[in-house]
Formats: sequence, structure tokens, C-alpha cells
Amino acid sequence: MTTPDNWQKSSYSGSGDGNNCVEIANRHTRIAIRDSKAPTDRILTIPTEAFTTFVEALKTPNTKP
Repeated sequence: MTTPDNWQKSSYSGSGDGNNCVEIANRHTRIAIRDSKAPTDRILTIPTEAFTTFVEALKTPNTKP
């Protein structure tokens, strides 16, 4: 996989410690994830569908005690 050029950081990162965040890039069928503090280190890639499921699960309130 080539390194994508369209990295995006959360708008919640803000200024100051805004580099203490992960960045994502869409590569059609996969999502690339990297540490913004170490952008030249390894990149994790996962299928787009799995990433979407993961993000949706984060949005769902935890109803377990």
C-alpha cells in the first residue's frame, strides 16, 4: 500500500497538544491510521466496513453496568 496524502485529524484535537492524536486517510477499500506524533512510523490499515462499524460502536452509549 502506498502512503496516502489525504490524512485527516479530528477537529477535537485543537491547538497545543493537537499533535497527540491519530490521523486517518481513506484509501477506497481500506482506512489507514497513523500516530500524528510519528507520521513516518508504521501505518495500520483496516477494511473500510470494519472501521465504520468501529466508529458507530463508539457513538453507541454503553448500557451495561
